[in-house]
Amino acid sequence: MALAEIGYPATDESLLPMRDQVLEVWLSSAFYLEFESKSSVPESRSAEGVPKIQGRYRRCGSQQGNALFAITRLGLADNRSDGLVERLMHWQWQDGGWNCDRRPSARISSFNESMLPMLGLAVHAQRAGDGAAREAALKASEFFLCRRLFKRRTDGTVINPHWLRPKYPRYWHYDILGGLVAMAEMGLIKDPRCADALDLIERKELPVGGWAAEGRFYKVSSSMDIKTRFGSISPVDWGGIGSRRMNEWITADALTVLAAAGRL
Repeated sequence: MALAEIGYPATDESLLPMRDQVLEVWLSSAFYLEFESKSSVPESRSAEGVPKIQGRYRRCGSQQGNALFAITRLGLADNRSDGLVERLMHWQWQDGGWNCDRRPSARISSFNESMLPMLGLAVHAQRAGDGAAREAALKASEFFLCRRLFKRRTDGTVINPHWLRPKYPRYWHYDILGGLVAMAEMGLIKDPRCADALDLIERKELPVGGWAAEGRFYKVSSSMDIKTRFGSISPVDWGGIGSRRMNEWITADALTVLAAAGRL
């Protein structure tokens, strides 16, 4: 995913073993099994297949979506990638997104679980000319846009204050800068419903120039085996964090979306 995001040259055959390992995991037989349930389903039952509760598949679409996005962007897609597309479209909720919340009360898609499937379907559709995948990606975009990327539809309040603090890498987490990058990727950044998020990013520019990383989801370590409260291990430091310290990766994303929106 990191290589795909930073524009690593496509079609590097040394990445094929990694691609094959990823596809073997996310297209295993467990993801083709389903079972109906009327109550909450513990995570320990995941080996039995994908649960369907209240008519909605409870699946972490960010995992298959992440794989589809990275493989396609790196020029490594083959016919097996179509399996990721089929699974994502099969699990997509009526409101356009995805969610792995196994409680029956969960009736709205997850921002965290929906952004990467949307991007994966979009880049696949562009590569393969897949109209159905493009429609599925656009349906997912409406899930974000109708909430102006971070606001409740009911009263316009902020859904999650953590989304207002840009971080990099985001991994599977959502924030408004990541949402804007996704809209720019799909050619939707000039939709008027992106304006509030763009305004907020503009206001976050530092007095000395650039934008800050206001937190992180990783710990730097050369060992991939240690446990960490951050959830992810990175062999490199992605520019550090601090509210007054420019982070080059956050700055690159901010400049990208503002340029695409015609605001530079």
